[in-house]
Amino acid sequence: MVDRTGIYALLTWAVVMGSACTFISPAETTPYTEVQVDVVAGQVVAEIDAAPSIVSSSVTTTDLTPPDEPTPEETDPPVEIFVETTATTTTTAVSPTTTTTKEIWDHPTEWTVPQPVTPEPKKTLVIHGIGDVALDPVYIPTFPSEGYEYAWSGLDGIFLDDDLTVINMECSVSDLGRPAPKTFNFRCDTDALPSAKAAGIDVANLANNHSLDFGREAMLDSIVNLREAGIHPVGAGANYEEAYSPALLEIGGWKIAVLGFGGVLLTRSWLATEDRHGIASGDDKPDMVAAVERAAAVADLVIVTIHWGMEKDTQPRPVDIDLAEAMVKAGADIIFGHHQHRVGPLGWIDGKPVAWGLGHIIWRRINPVSAQTTVAKVIVHPDGRMGACLMPAEIIRHGHPVFVGDTPGECIPEYEPLPYTPENLPPMDHPGDL
Repeated sequence: MVDRTGIYALLTWAVVMGSACTFISPAETTPYTEVQVDVVAGQVVAEIDAAPSIVSSSVTTTDLTPPDEPTPEETDPPVEIFVETTATTTTTAVSPTTTTTKEIWDHPTEWTVPQPVTPEPKKTLVIHGIGDVALDPVYIPTFPSEGYEYAWSGLDGIFLDDDLTVINMECSVSDLGRPAPKTFNFRCDTDALPSAKAAGIDVANLANNHSLDFGREAMLDSIVNLREAGIHPVGAGANYEEAYSPALLEIGGWKIAVLGFGGVLLTRSWLATEDRHGIASGDDKPDMVAAVERAAAVADLVIVTIHWGMEKDTQPRPVDIDLAEAMVKAGADIIFGHHQHRVGPLGWIDGKPVAWGLGHIIWRRINPVSAQTTVAKVIVHPDGRMGACLMPAEIIRHGHPVFVGDTPGECIPEYEPLPYTPENLPPMDHPGDL
């Protein structure tokens, strides 16, 4: 009986909509409460918040009962059902007979046909690469007094105006762990990361000889801390797959992959395996080539940042050249090298720029020679042409590099493999240098 009565009540609603409904315009509506009524007991059993775009109506029932059922006059007098809505309360008059509440949904009068997504056109990219960064307040004593913004304030804010900046984070960025049994252990302050991000740093390589200075737990914590600061870590991970995976970025219509490798290790136990935390090797050519090939399969541009070479060298070793050629053949487009604590030349392999040695840049001023540093600048055009140059800089005070020369922070990109002769940077041995 209840089910059939509900059906006739719905028919009643359809018939009397034109004359017995009170509509509330969308402009007058506020969030209200939809009421569900027990048609037998005549009680409100549930209230459900409805969206503001729903319009409520009041319905007066009329006599549409079937012939074999008693008419309303034989049982109860006609009952007017009304719903009064506010933002917080609902009042409903009910009887043991039929009740009806309806909702009228607003529908769009025009339908928009989905259009195919047009890929963003590629723009000309400006990419910077720099060498070793140590945001360690113990090793660089100016930071406690000057603040970590001091590390970047002499570089004219160029990393804020480019599209991508890649650094080598030469430390453990964590408060965890104990120092490894080695001469130098660098612990970067996690409080220094916001200023690095604010300066425009985007990607940090952890595949080097200092990322595990305080153990594997601290290395994993470094990854977490960098990500939380908005900086993409590369070259390290909880296992082999993570360590050899690139940071994937979409910038200016380009899909960019950045890989990190480290060929300078205290021990091979620092390398990541399938079940061991660690870094990506910078010596195992098959693994490096495979990682570059995987990255090239999903990206338009592949950048490699690699810790390699010998300290105080100003020219690449034959093994470094062999690795670079293999990576370019596998799909690498730009290579940023570091570790030597000296500036090396800018080279070209099949039209791809290779910065063989970028020196250290956020570092102590140890002596006039090691204080010479550089920033690599690469211009990538939409058609794939690339130009590159090195912008000379100098660490004039602990942790504070500035651009030097007649036009600080500027250089003319080279588009052809031109010979490079380092100036003012003869190979020299300075006791106590790093």
